[in-house]
Amino acid sequence: MAALEVRDLEVRFAGLGQPALAIPELELEAGARVAVTGPSGCGKTTLLNMLTGLECVRHGHVAWAGTDLASLGEGPRDRWRAAHVGLVMQDFHLFPGLSALDNVLLPQRLSRWRLPAGLADEARRLLDRVGLPDPRQKAETLSRGQMQRVAVARALLARPDILVADEPTASLDAEAGAAVADLLLALADETGATLIVATHDPRLAGRLTRTLRLDAGRLI
Repeated sequence: MAALEVRDLEVRFAGLGQPALAIPELELEAGARVAVTGPSGCGKTTLLNMLTGLECVRHGHVAWAGTDLASLGEGPRDRWRAAHVGLVMQDFHLFPGLSALDNVLLPQRLSRWRLPAGLADEARRLLDRVGLPDPRQKAETLSRGQMQRVAVARALLARPDILVADEPTASLDAEAGAAVADLLLALADETGATLIVATHDPRLAGRLTRTLRLDAGRLI
């Protein structure tokens, strides 16, 4: 599990007078269950990009278990993310023509010379765990709820100690959204991962133990 420490984090975009994100101080304990809420454009996705190393930390300090992302170049940061972070995005990023199983395994295939023994079996177990019993089903034949379940399985395959989801229920109906929320919480509990979810869904936010509300890039 990983604890987070943020100090003096600031993100500026060209043409904007004020910082798009300004977080003087933030700490999360390992294994936290955190909702990030706020209106559209408030900085939720920018914050997640900083916390996961998708964007370079140019001003401030973002450290997971003592690893300061600001000190890592692009390559080391990518390797750190692959080893420690599972991402579940609103856009599922599944490849049509590939099966559910191949979509789950694809990031691992791209980052390794060969798959470790047993990883494909673990991918099948996760797909069954998220309610997709046929791993051979093609991505383009899945419902949106099923696609999100595949994305959750893919994020959990490497058993990350940090699980981050950006609006994971936004494009789903109420029933499918509740099912995906159940999965995120249950699987995070199974692995002990720190879970951070950016969401407009009050039902999902209410199931997490801490809420961070952003407005104009500031925590309120």
